[in-house]
Amino acid sequence: MASPEAIRKKSPRAPSISLDEALDRALKVYDKERLNPAPPDVVAQDMGYKDANNGRALATIASVRYYGLLERHNDGRLGVTKDVESYKYAPSEDMRHAYLRRFVAAPALFAELLDRYASGLPSDGNLRYELIQRDFLPATAENLVGIVKRSFDFARVYEQPQHSAELVSEVDETDTLASEVSDIAASATIATPVQALPQRQSPSPRDENPWEEHDRIPVRLSGGRRAWLLIPPLFREADKQRLKAQIDLLLTEDEDEAGFDGT
Repeated sequence: MASPEAIRKKSPRAPSISLDEALDRALKVYDKERLNPAPPDVVAQDMGYKDANNGRALATIASVRYYGLLERHNDGRLGVTKDVESYKYAPSEDMRHAYLRRFVAAPALFAELLDRYASGLPSDGNLRYELIQRDFLPATAENLVGIVKRSFDFARVYEQPQHSAELVSEVDETDTLASEVSDIAASATIATPVQALPQRQSPSPRDENPWEEHDRIPVRLSGGRRAWLLIPPLFREADKQRLKAQIDLLLTEDEDEAGFDGT
């Protein structure tokens, strides 16, 4: 019987490359294949590898999938997701930023870290300890600290938004939400998907609740959860269209867990 030391422990699933590198790989595949699915070896070649029969190529493909940039089809072929194309041709920096924020929150670990550290990441040592407590091997945790920080910086997750109204929620990616938001957009204005409310430029000492004048509209999510739309007093038609466009960025299909997972 093998000793405990001889048994190789595996870390939990997580990207092995940062978001900027994963997006670069996905865009290379898109430039060659567009949205057409292709065999894994072809996708690996598009990314710069000889084929998909080596650990580095498999790990990269798995990481690109973790970020929601690549999906596995039922026949085993791989294809770039529609979101990659939408990001590439997004007409504004705000829209590209919204896609990056969605991509960086796609890996389960990153979503949990974003929730835990909503105001900013802790020190490298603290984050490394957090990852080790989550059963990552020390060497893997050390490498993952850099991947997390670089990905969060690339997506600018802690950048303060400049919009006048924000969508504050954990948005459920379902058709039900899409339907409810479309109804709300008919009588409400702009809301942008972010994780924290912005601060006023010059808050008054007596202004304890800067959002008090906004209407709070609930949106029912699955599992008994709710999201809230904060709507400013002045409603405009252009704001309604902006609201719907921003919500559309959050709607994706559930990731297929089968296939390449880097394990």
